[in-house]
Amino acid sequence: MLDKVLIANRGEIALRILRACKELGIKTVAVHSKADRELMHVRLADEAVCIGPAPSAQSYLNIPALISAAEVTDSSAIHPGYGFLSENANFAEQVERSGFVFIGPRAETIRLMGDKVSAIEAMKKAGVPTVPGSDGPLGDDEGDNLAIARRIGYPVIIKAAAGGGGRGMRVVHTEGHLLSAINVTRTEAHSSFGDGTVYMEKFLERPRHVEVQVLADGQGNAIHLYDRDCSLQRRHQKVLEEAPAPGIDPDARAKVLEACREACIEIDYRGAGTFEFLYEDGQFFFIEMNTRVQVEHPVTEMVTGVDIVREQLRIASGLPLSIRQEDVKLHGHAFECRINAEDPRTFMPSPGQVTLYHPPGGLGVRMDSHVYTGYTVPPHYDSLIGKLITWGDSREIALTRMRNGLDELLVEGIKTNTDLHKDLVRDGHFQQGGVNIHYLEKKLAS
Repeated sequence: MLDKVLIANRGEIALRILRACKELGIKTVAVHSKADRELMHVRLADEAVCIGPAPSAQSYLNIPALISAAEVTDSSAIHPGYGFLSENANFAEQVERSGFVFIGPRAETIRLMGDKVSAIEAMKKAGVPTVPGSDGPLGDDEGDNLAIARRIGYPVIIKAAAGGGGRGMRVVHTEGHLLSAINVTRTEAHSSFGDGTVYMEKFLERPRHVEVQVLADGQGNAIHLYDRDCSLQRRHQKVLEEAPAPGIDPDARAKVLEACREACIEIDYRGAGTFEFLYEDGQFFFIEMNTRVQVEHPVTEMVTGVDIVREQLRIASGLPLSIRQEDVKLHGHAFECRINAEDPRTFMPSPGQVTLYHPPGGLGVRMDSHVYTGYTVPPHYDSLIGKLITWGDSREIALTRMRNGLDELLVEGIKTNTDLHKDLVRDGHFQQGGVNIHYLEKKLAS
């Protein structure tokens, strides 16, 4: 087992990783910016190192500072969490070259799946269903690009190969707008990501966002942990998730789950990962793979009983998976509401001191948060301050517990989006299950 892990992150995920390390008897090192001295995991870690001022570029994204912190604390591994450098292949490579274990996939795997074009090609080879598209990057020949769009059929979407998080994409409904859309997306992609490569796909008009959680040990063993529905999104950012995804065709589900498991073996995957799909009319279409632990991983843990972060640590220690596919059983249903420090109507961030914090409790209720009474939410980072997760034997029970949990949750001194979640979990269409990715935007607009 790893001896000491440096946690290269902050907030609730850093605390989540610390807890898993403590369960396994692994010593922990918390790195933090000057603005994050009072984070809960910094207080609880065996050692803490300040790595720079508040701006992320000078602290959590500062690779030399992170590796130096690992060196001075004699750490054996670095866990990147999610966000920041978690899917940065150069960081993974430098960590390994410096003699530490990167708790995640190999650098070459991150590069493969980080480029949307190469990822789609790899998934096609592995038998994972993909969206009809250009089968590679778009060239400069305008006639060829027009022909590709006609073959796919309008509407189409132009995407940056290096994009992510909803950035670097443009929907085109008519041929007259195609060429300008390609040029604009190329320019934006080069400006935002340093890579102007773009590709084209069929734009699905009423899809759901369904993803498959996987674990693989890089030793030929891989398992899936079933699926999640993450369709409630605002500006391509997930707001509320659930597991398993409701109303999915059983045959389509069985095929895609097995395809994802086999794809992990095909690409020699190591660690935790998530295959993201658009699901429409009983069909799955691969869009990307996240090569890290997901924000919404707790709902999968609740319905399978598998500790995903614990497995990450075991895999990084060189151990094989502790469970086999036949050991994974789906039990009950779970929801997760992302609690953000923001105005529930305008969505403007709301940093400041938390004057009162009271998390909900009870059977089937879990609150993953780094917040406590007296904690000051800084203005420099993502507004996520916690995740409320509920579980029940059925979807209805889990949803009832979520309603009760949101009613119990108290966060005073700052604004949060709790009222938005209270509205969503009482929404008639959401209660029925299976709303598409455009539902929340339309609801907010009305």
